[in-house]
Amino acid sequence: MIFSCLLVSLIAQGQHVPNILSNKLVKSENYLPDFSYAGYHFSEVDIPFESTDTALNVEDFGAIPNDGLDDSKAILEAMKVVNGTKGNAVLQFPAGRFILSEILYISRSNFTLRGAGSGLGGTTLYYPRPLKFFSDPPELKELREYLVELNKIQKEPVNNLTLPFSQYAWSGGMIWTMVPGERVKSYLDKYDKAPVVLTKLVDGNRGEHDITVESVDKLKVGDVLQIQWFNKEGENGSFLYSLYDNNNLKALKLGSHHWKYPNHALVSQKVLVTQIKGKKIRIKDPLLHDIKEAWAPVLAEWKHLEEVGIEHFNIEFPMAPNIAHHVEDGYNAMYLTRLYNGWVKDVKIKNADSGILTDEISNVTIQDIETSGLKKAHYSVAMGSVHNVLVQNLVVKNKVTHPLSINTMSTKSVYKDCKVYQDPILDQHSGANHQNLFDNIEVWVSLDENKFEYPLFAGGGAGYWKPSHGAFSTFWNIRVNFTNYHDNDKVVLLNGMKDGPSARLIGVYANKEIDIEYAPNPYIEETNKRLVNIPSLFNYQLISRKNNK
Repeated sequence: MIFSCLLVSLIAQGQHVPNILSNKLVKSENYLPDFSYAGYHFSEVDIPFESTDTALNVEDFGAIPNDGLDDSKAILEAMKVVNGTKGNAVLQFPAGRFILSEILYISRSNFTLRGAGSGLGGTTLYYPRPLKFFSDPPELKELREYLVELNKIQKEPVNNLTLPFSQYAWSGGMIWTMVPGERVKSYLDKYDKAPVVLTKLVDGNRGEHDITVESVDKLKVGDVLQIQWFNKEGENGSFLYSLYDNNNLKALKLGSHHWKYPNHALVSQKVLVTQIKGKKIRIKDPLLHDIKEAWAPVLAEWKHLEEVGIEHFNIEFPMAPNIAHHVEDGYNAMYLTRLYNGWVKDVKIKNADSGILTDEISNVTIQDIETSGLKKAHYSVAMGSVHNVLVQNLVVKNKVTHPLSINTMSTKSVYKDCKVYQDPILDQHSGANHQNLFDNIEVWVSLDENKFEYPLFAGGGAGYWKPSHGAFSTFWNIRVNFTNYHDNDKVVLLNGMKDGPSARLIGVYANKEIDIEYAPNPYIEETNKRLVNIPSLFNYQLISRKNNK
């Protein structure tokens, strides 16, 4: 077993270890994914130190900090030049305040966008206008049509509000990684293109690394590809039972998107091919699901950028009215799409609609991020259709509708060592997201008057993508700080999730006694106990994996 050495060491030292790690019977009956492959290069190497390879400075293109003038044209020229260079490249911003009113597209690999820091004396990118007042991005054309065709309207009768959804509610950003010409998300059938299938898959088991394939002719070691699983069997397809751990599908009230689009992959796993031997290949991280003929699994091409970093910035927006949920104007700091082995670090974001949005990325580390401001945001750092993404040391100081949010089709991704200071929700946002981890999280909760319950686990998302999550979502060492009613010894109920099957909740505790309500079929252990010896499941699994190489 991959965790054996570290586990034996802890037990030998007389340290308490939760049963889900140490008890053979409990482990056999309660599958726990290995989350340790999340992050840049599977968290096996550090994010690159600040090299100066082919470093260009925006000042050389006429961008002058602190002069009160818009710097967009100069910075766009610098981006054009750096996107045309070969080899590793850095675009450097000096200290000071720069004003921008254009999207900075990053469309090449081996590139770092770097400021002089996020603290005093660092670099500030100030955007006086939202994306709403920019030209419509061609990359969101399909989304715009989708919002119209499906008549996506935000209706709030109590506020006398009926407004169409914004294209920027969950997409788009001022800094935007993208592969030119490549679709990011599927919204409308008319834009569908068949995936470039390299081989069908024949055999393999969940949690293992070896796969038997039909042909290796189009494969080579080092390929970064995607495994796709499909539900072609309708409303009661056998793959759905794997996705939801054999829970009652009717009781879960599965949304129609699970069977309405049988030619769209329901689950996608980005993989690195590490070995080819005969008709067997080995992939770096474990399989999300078994390989079965009924699920039509294939290995397909995945176009993406690699080795892109964004670091050491303040990103600020003016204080603007919060119109309504889904009607955001587009004060979005970043949109990361089609990125593999990338990073964002040391960034502070103020007054955003959404801080960092993501789609179709894998093995990206997002760390040392702070969101703040008086404006209520939609997202802080959101995970949408991602795999193996690690968000660590995120501090959410502002009010956010979905402060920590795992969205549609996200898998094996981790929020670790994060803090949420206002109205915390550990949100799972429907759409076949599963096998994700909230790890060593600390939140602050103010209880409503005489109401000793709080929906910490409330899940969002559209009904056609329900339930809120698939199997094996995991919460590990979650601390809740109640800021009021300290003189009342009444137990507080943490709830909010009624359609999240087979979750694992280990070590949820608080400064008051709590109880947990989570359904259906959760595994709950060590409630009201801090996990002192294994405070981070991710760290424990990563150290164990490295020790067992």
